[in-house]
Amino acid sequence: MNKIEHELKFEYIRASGPGGQNVNKVATAVQLRFDVRHSPSLTDDTRARLIRLAGKRVTNDGVLVIEAKKYRMQEQNRFDALERFHELLKKAREKPKSRKRTKPGTGSKEKRLKEKRERGEIKRGRQSRNIE
Repeated sequence: MNKIEHELKFEYIRASGPGGQNVNKVATAVQLRFDVRHSPSLTDDTRARLIRLAGKRVTNDGVLVIEAKKYRMQEQNRFDALERFHELLKKAREKPKSRKRTKPGTGSKEKRLKEKRERGEIKRGRQSRNIE
């Protein structure tokens, strides 16, 4: 992950919310930016999964933006943004399990047919019969 950390850009902005008098003076919120589309550190599969997982956090230019403003200190928000980025990247690197197609077993087929027969019997019992 060290290689990727050189590609990260941090932007510090003023955050809304708690902070008292400091909130209007100090830029405590952090925006982490990572260019997903042009990163040489990612494989094509990981890149595609990361874009899909990030959703609206990826801009039209392919830049992932993670905003952290939970804490009142800039360093804590920076750490929070990094933590969330690493979590997202970890999920993107996991290859999804391929689904193996299976056929229904003999027992389940017999059970289904038996239940169909029983349901048919119930419906036939509801029919009016002509008594002559």
